[in-house]
Amino acid sequence: MQATRERIAKTDDIILVLQDTTEFSFKKNDPSSVGFTRNSHVKLWDHRRPVVVPVRGVLLHFSLALTTDGLPLGLTSAKVWTRKKFKDSKAIARKINRTRVPIEEKESYRWIQNLRETADYFDQPQRCVHVGDRESDIYELYCEAEKRGAKFIVRIQTDRLAEDGSSKISEEMKLVKIKGRHRIEVRDAKGNISVVNLELQYRQMIVNPPIGKQKRYPNLPLTIIYARDRGNPKGRKRIEWKLITNLPVKSRKDAIEKMNWYALRWKIEVFHKILKSGWRAEESKLRTAERLANLIAVFCILSWRVFRMTMLKRTLPSESPGVALTKLEIEILNKLVPNNRSCDKKDLSSYFEKVARLGGYLARANDSPPGSTVMWHGVSRLTDVEIGYDLAKRCG
Repeated sequence: MQATRERIAKTDDIILVLQDTTEFSFKKNDPSSVGFTRNSHVKLWDHRRPVVVPVRGVLLHFSLALTTDGLPLGLTSAKVWTRKKFKDSKAIARKINRTRVPIEEKESYRWIQNLRETADYFDQPQRCVHVGDRESDIYELYCEAEKRGAKFIVRIQTDRLAEDGSSKISEEMKLVKIKGRHRIEVRDAKGNISVVNLELQYRQMIVNPPIGKQKRYPNLPLTIIYARDRGNPKGRKRIEWKLITNLPVKSRKDAIEKMNWYALRWKIEVFHKILKSGWRAEESKLRTAERLANLIAVFCILSWRVFRMTMLKRTLPSESPGVALTKLEIEILNKLVPNNRSCDKKDLSSYFEKVARLGGYLARANDSPPGSTVMWHGVSRLTDVEIGYDLAKRCG
């Protein structure tokens, strides 16, 4: 956390703070030592209907700081927890009105806690833009951001009351004219790339809190951004983004910038992939939730490092290798991986290519840049070699 704070302090630009929750499932003989995450419907051969089976494991909610270029700076907040039992939202809604329950009594309070911790621990909270998916569409989160001086971009899930309370956001946006178009490239399920023209709408309006909480929370002036396909495409889902933010949006350029910032939220899926597939956190044999939480904390640091190395090669290729590698690692790479025609320099990009080659990257002339998979294989092998190299020097 301290290292992340120092890296953020050295950056003068806007910092994007991506929040998300992920689940780690573990097969344990004693479920009480770990806890549950959710219920799963499993169809067994001796049952006619699917059987409800509780999934054992822990949940991780974290905030990952990135630059607007997509370079990860580290975690700003993280929480690991588990459940003694699980009830889905539909079962809860049948018994109580969830809008009447204080946010402090809900699991969704974690979104506000992470925002608060990030704002309190890191200087200049106004530089931080908290980015979240539909799950983070929480009115209390918006009020907390206003209180702390932080910014946010969230994908809309709830169609809230707007202006004087007689209409909703969607109804107000129907009155907004199309203010521009934006061309993007998308990939369908088969990997085919196509160019899509999005129609842009944006408007600032007064957004009201839920009816049951209007005495506790004020109305907020927020900006709504809509980006939609012009027609109904074939072979893929229709793109329809609805974003809400407290950042100023006064032009088409501003709207596109905020959309690009939100699009970086998918970087968090790369972090998940490294954390789960790379370090195989779910294959751990540790028996208690506390020990699993400690292991996940270590894996988070390792996953961030691999992710950072992948992005550094793309964003700062000409930097010195000492930015991300130790002297011993540079020495090992010089001896272990010979230079080739595409790796004859001494910059950061060339040394990361050497790490990738340890992980199976071929470094041919027409190969695309190495991804996170070969990078974590390369880092894992480099670490093993480093341990052996250090032992050999000590033992002579």
